[in-house]
Amino acid sequence: MHLVEPAAVQPARRSEWTVDDRDGGRQGVTMTAPSNTARPHGSVLVTGATGYIGGRLVPKLLEAGHTVKVLVRSPDKIAGVPWRDDVDVVESSLDDGDALREALAGVDVFYYLVHSMAAGAGFEAKEKAMARTAADAAAAAGVHRIVYLGGLHPQGVELSTHMRSREAVGQVFLDSPVDAIVFQAGVVIGSGSASFEMIRHLSETLPLMPAPSWVRNRIEAIAVRDVLYYLAAAASLEGRINRTFDIGCRQVLTYAGMMKEYAAEAGLPHRVVLALPVPAPKLAGMWVALTTPIPLSMAVPLVQSLQHDAVSNEHDIDQYVPQPDGGLTPYRAAVALALGKERDGQVETTWANAGVASDPLPSDPDWAGHKVYMDERTFHGDVDPAHVWTVIEGIGGRNGWYSLPLAWQVRGWLDKLTGGAGLLRGRRHPKTLSTGEVVDWWRVERIEHGSLLRLRAEMRAPGRAWLELAVEPDGTGSRYRQRAIFFPKGLSGRLYWLAVLPFHHLIFPAMARNITAAARKLVDAEQVSRTP
Repeated sequence: MHLVEPAAVQPARRSEWTVDDRDGGRQGVTMTAPSNTARPHGSVLVTGATGYIGGRLVPKLLEAGHTVKVLVRSPDKIAGVPWRDDVDVVESSLDDGDALREALAGVDVFYYLVHSMAAGAGFEAKEKAMARTAADAAAAAGVHRIVYLGGLHPQGVELSTHMRSREAVGQVFLDSPVDAIVFQAGVVIGSGSASFEMIRHLSETLPLMPAPSWVRNRIEAIAVRDVLYYLAAAASLEGRINRTFDIGCRQVLTYAGMMKEYAAEAGLPHRVVLALPVPAPKLAGMWVALTTPIPLSMAVPLVQSLQHDAVSNEHDIDQYVPQPDGGLTPYRAAVALALGKERDGQVETTWANAGVASDPLPSDPDWAGHKVYMDERTFHGDVDPAHVWTVIEGIGGRNGWYSLPLAWQVRGWLDKLTGGAGLLRGRRHPKTLSTGEVVDWWRVERIEHGSLLRLRAEMRAPGRAWLELAVEPDGTGSRYRQRAIFFPKGLSGRLYWLAVLPFHHLIFPAMARNITAAARKLVDAEQVSRTP
């Protein structure tokens, strides 16, 4: 990536910083700032690596050739991420100045990507004190640059507690002896971003949404891929740079408009948003927590941060970093990327990491991502996997579905009456299957002979459904695993799942037992046939 240094770089500040005891500072501490500039492909330390942005930034820095350390309180939280073995892991907390200074030894660029959504007495002072501890440690260790991601906000207005705290943390770094680049972004669009997940869940759950008047506020969003692009670029910028940069997609919408655009991209019916004079942000946050999976502790500060417009005041970053190839990602395109393979009907994104910035990571919160319902059953038997697989591959058609035949037939008739495929299509061959073949109202999406069969539903339903049947060795027998997966579409999809849930509790346990029992009958039949 080619980075452009502007002709005139902001003059360097003083080389000494005296910290007073206001807001948790330490009286009389004097430090000397390093005179070096950031070096390309140097060493970086990332805090917040278990978070949404940090966890996605680390692989970008590795790809750029940087040596990466991550500082985490609980290393177990990154045990499942793809880049775990490519970084040095330091176990510590940000309020331990000595440990942080030791971790920062030899580091060129320090990414401070931590911001608590907690509240309570002294919250802002604690956040600022922790930032001062980090700035002190960076200066003492000779770090060349601090990079921080704050929030986009208007000037000259009273901000919410959390937005005010983020601004204050950024200012701590700007006032420190170490040069700091403070990016300010609005709503980050990507699966797992708290702000985006609120848009997603509200849009999918509520076709008619009464909302506070702030839904008319102007918002400039930004795709997570573009945030990561700028953050990664900051590590290689040359020269003395100490300032904020507003970053966004350069497209301004209202919050209500963002919800409507999301619904259109997700294939949902038109959403109606009614702006009402709801004065209390906390009340609105409680409404968000009630109607979405986002916890109250996060919903309230998210809503409070939307009380004002969030639009870039300047585009000076263009003088330092060229826009990504193809330009910045428009909002609608960013939503399409966030929906990703879910929108295309590929269920793999639910279970695997595709390595795309907008895809889920193991460290993402439980409420992040597309709403997924799942019914999972496991059955252990003394039958070898080969016989269980024979039953799995022969499922459907004349062989049926191994539980409550009448229930399957009724569902098939209902599907046929509404224009669906029903159960009349059967299957091509009674014993073998291949990818793309039809099995009643299902189609074979994936098959790994001897171990896995994944069927995609083609029945009429307000969402997308899969049935996955798998078997693996388990000691002297086998372990049979069965999963029914449903991606609901809007409120009707959620209500549909709740309506069929009682039938699932009848059908699926019996199905798991009977498939294993059918495999046992195959074994018994073979033994009888071999008996003289």
